[in-house]
Amino acid sequence: MSALGATRMTLARTALDALVAVLLAPSCAVCGASLEYPTTGPVCGRCWAAIVPTSPPLCDSCGDPLQSWRVISADTGRCARCRRTASALSSRRAIGEYAGTLRQILHALKYGGRRSLARPLAAMLRRHGSDLLQGDIMVVPVPLHRSRRHSRGFNQAAELARHLGFPVCHALRRVRATRPQTDLPAGRRHANVRGAFALARRTSVRGTCVVLVDDVSTTGATLEACARVLREAGARDVRALTAARVATRAQR
Repeated sequence: MSALGATRMTLARTALDALVAVLLAPSCAVCGASLEYPTTGPVCGRCWAAIVPTSPPLCDSCGDPLQSWRVISADTGRCARCRRTASALSSRRAIGEYAGTLRQILHALKYGGRRSLARPLAAMLRRHGSDLLQGDIMVVPVPLHRSRRHSRGFNQAAELARHLGFPVCHALRRVRATRPQTDLPAGRRHANVRGAFALARRTSVRGTCVVLVDDVSTTGATLEACARVLREAGARDVRALTAARVATRAQR
């Protein structure tokens, strides 16, 4: 596009923003303030800027923030908890903690049906999860049970996955409806999703590097259950990328 064409497009969008703002007076889905640029999405720039991403030092495996580089194993780069606990996931990353503005944005996507939020969230995932999005990878969204997908109308994990810019494979299916993980205490979440996932029919992941994608990780039970199915099906590596996570404070 020429410079003149870009200028005209910018002016047209500015005029459209002004018209929509006057006629519809849309408000930010998070803070409720009037949207100055409504054509860019339902969340204002101030709220996007308020997201606090996780910052190093992070555990190489679980991605939890650590108090100091000194608590990381010099040999493996993993926190003490990850060295004690075996996992089917080689690494996990998230934009930030499931709190504040990021939590509200995810609620607007998941429960408010604001599917347009998936694109900017995916852009943030690409930046903050760049070390996982390396090599010849296959992106696999965590599936919803058909009953929940029908009631919600879409799968938020699939929306995030399709905007990452990598091949997406719906390699997993949810074979059993489960209670929402947020309704359960941490100790019961692994049992809740045990046996809930299976490899999709006519799908092969043998020898592949898979990046699981979901909106939120709390205890990691859902991601772990999915990763086990993929490992048993022959995936050589399974990583996980989520928009937010409830940090378990690996340094403790």
